[in-house]
Amino acid sequence: MSDSPNPPFRIAAVQMVSTPDRERNLAEAGRLIEEAAGNGARLVLLPEYFCFMGHKDSDKLAIREPYGDGPIQRFLADAARRHDVWIIGGTLPLVAPEENRVLNTTLVFDPRGEEVARYDKIHLFNFEKGAESFDEARTIRPGTEVRTFAAPFGRVGLSVCYDLRFPELYRRMGDCALMVVPSAFTYTTGRAHWQILLRARAIENQCYVLAAAQGGQHENGRRTWGHSMLIDPWGEVMDVLDEGPGVVAGEIEAERIASVRASLPAWRHRVLDCG
Repeated sequence: MSDSPNPPFRIAAVQMVSTPDRERNLAEAGRLIEEAAGNGARLVLLPEYFCFMGHKDSDKLAIREPYGDGPIQRFLADAARRHDVWIIGGTLPLVAPEENRVLNTTLVFDPRGEEVARYDKIHLFNFEKGAESFDEARTIRPGTEVRTFAAPFGRVGLSVCYDLRFPELYRRMGDCALMVVPSAFTYTTGRAHWQILLRARAIENQCYVLAAAQGGQHENGRRTWGHSMLIDPWGEVMDVLDEGPGVVAGEIEAERIASVRASLPAWRHRVLDCG
């Protein structure tokens, strides 16, 4: 065991190719959480839509849950308790005020299975190119609040997928040791921008960035980019998985954050207030 007052803390991101079958997805997520925990991870991040990717956007309405209870929320709490890990539950559809929309929500559970944080995705994806057409606002109500939570190694900032394109969101999170990005980037946008944006968020905030992605050809015909990865505060990619289900992992080291910020004190040199 390290004698450091801030020993390394192992974290992992799960990559999936989710289906229109909630139970199959939960079983696969459970298998991958177990794999990550078995290899020493103490915090596990799931991808956006880990629990369900339907044939059409409105299909998610059928599995939406009231906040506080439901099979997906129980699965996340049980998995955190069973494996004694922090779980950041990708996203799941929660009941929204409108009958025809949901909230695309990240819930965080501590190793006791207690919920400690909630983030409703703020920025909603809209993309039109050739045969590809996406407009999340049709079925998702946007969130309004920036959210972080305290983990044993420091503050963790919560974001989801399309949020990645809005650096002001990450500045609003404040001083974080880790920022997470559960995602389902399309193959087209992912190939062009995914790694560039992730590395930029790590470099400009001088912290670790962990991204859990959907990655592959889905039963609904959609193809997602994958490339789940962990990036260090200097912008170096520590681990990456191109496509298919699996786990990426690595260790957060407080000394690495301190070293980067000491050698290039950009965090301390900030002048403009993003609030």
